[in-house]
Amino acid sequence: MEFDAVILAGGRSSRLGGVPKSGLVYDGATLLERALAAAHGAGSLVVVGPRPDKLPPGVLTVREDPPFAGPAAAIAAGLAELGRSGKPRAPWVLVLACDMPHAATAVGPLLDAVQGHPGTDGVLGLSADGRKQPLLAVYATDALRRVTAARAAEGTLTNAPVFGLLASLDLLTAAVPEHAADDVDTWDDAAALGVHGNPS
Repeated sequence: MEFDAVILAGGRSSRLGGVPKSGLVYDGATLLERALAAAHGAGSLVVVGPRPDKLPPGVLTVREDPPFAGPAAAIAAGLAELGRSGKPRAPWVLVLACDMPHAATAVGPLLDAVQGHPGTDGVLGLSADGRKQPLLAVYATDALRRVTAARAAEGTLTNAPVFGLLASLDLLTAAVPEHAADDVDTWDDAAALGVHGNPS
């Protein structure tokens, strides 16, 4: 199945004292490295956030405008950068926040779900406790571009709620494995997931 990927790595990490989530470590790899691995198989891949020190060859990077404008603006920036890459757009795009150390276990089920429902606008990950996860999801590229372009034209992308951005889309949910959607917002979250700061 052809898909591109947008990895969101540009939040303020205010509840972590400003420590970038992308550089936190789980099982010997940073959370950004794990997110990149989770998106393995993507035709084009873009990381949205401050430019990392090192990225694998071919991985794009861009910053949402203005910086720290929230995930809706970051998704729009990522889609725009994919459009500028010169490569054909894939029909689907994986959107993944970089702060979910076990997200890789969800990617297969999400891709399977959209293959089973080709007419949908996308599939959101559904956590074990019933939470819809718009930042662990696969979307129809054209549908997502349409709603981000509409918001951009209105000037309402900055700090827009992601669910508000997606409100007009026909979205399904797919249950993802336990802990796949667990994210790191606080140091308590990090400790519970076995995530720690990068000693370097």
